[in-house]
Amino acid sequence: MSSPTAPAANALNLTPDPQLLEGAKAAFRQAYAPYSKFRVGAALRTPDGRVYFGANVENASYGLGRCAEQSAVQAMATAGGREFTDIVVYSEATPPASPCGACRQVLFEFAPGARVVCVNQHGDVVSGYVRDFLPHGFRLEQRDDGHEVGTE
Repeated sequence: MSSPTAPAANALNLTPDPQLLEGAKAAFRQAYAPYSKFRVGAALRTPDGRVYFGANVENASYGLGRCAEQSAVQAMATAGGREFTDIVVYSEATPPASPCGACRQVLFEFAPGARVVCVNQHGDVVSGYVRDFLPHGFRLEQRDDGHEVGTE
């Protein structure tokens, strides 16, 4: 049973883009997960066709770890990107692991309309748009008077 805040399994009936899937798998293999042993890789594509990768990186001070999706977004932002169209998240979880709450917000910041495809080694897929994974996501928008206000 899916929750009202999560997309149904493969809601968009998507198959992962082969280039992004291979990139996510390559990042997965580089993940640093000595504590949880739960590795994740992500690959995203920007509107101009650039691809960025990320892996989860754990830390002995658990709160300092970084998720694969956030690592990919940070690589994109560091290179000057500010939007992406697609992201593939690869793990060996069954069902496929979907982005955590913090990652959903990070993804929403840059691309609420982007396609998300979560896949595992069996080819199982969970898909949807970023806004499906985080309905009513938080954004700061400029008002006419220059003040920022939180919006959905």
